[in-house]
Amino acid sequence: MNNRLQEVKKVLPHVLFTSLTSANIQLSRHSRWQDRVMAKRTKRKIARPKLPLQRQLEFETDGRYFDLRAMFEKLNSRYFGNRLRGYKIIWGKRRQERPRENFIFGTIQEEDHIIRINPWLDQRFVPTWFLEYVLYHEMLHAIVPDQMNQSGRRCVHTDEFNRREREFRFYKRARRWEEENLARFLR
Repeated sequence: MNNRLQEVKKVLPHVLFTSLTSANIQLSRHSRWQDRVMAKRTKRKIARPKLPLQRQLEFETDGRYFDLRAMFEKLNSRYFGNRLRGYKIIWGKRRQERPRENFIFGTIQEEDHIIRINPWLDQRFVPTWFLEYVLYHEMLHAIVPDQMNQSGRRCVHTDEFNRREREFRFYKRARRWEEENLARFLR
């Protein structure tokens, strides 16, 4: 039943798009030739639904200094018993300029199984154990469930998450390095 629901959710936007497009073709006063062209375009879009942008682009796991896939496999084995499967580990898109105030080291997109690491971390001065800490932090989000706090807001860094995060071998060292070096990543 759950698979059926997923299929319906996936197909429904395309069905609605087709219905609306067909209605627009009939309402507008185009020639028959234009109607046929529009109908073919609509069928083509339905036959090949557009993937989210991050799944269309091929990003590398090998950076100039670090190999994210090898690092992921090592951490998955050591801390998670190889439970994280089907994840794509990528360097994010490099911005033209560094941010002024906030620096996001990594993100996880759980619905697509994508962990994205900020490409500014792929530099010689960044210690391997720090990058492993960032990747471990993102991997932990896939294991520890979110919770709702008393005001109804989603909390991703729960007490359980923080406890598990401190289990990382270089946790204190990584946090200290982050505080001391954050300014190097900002403008």
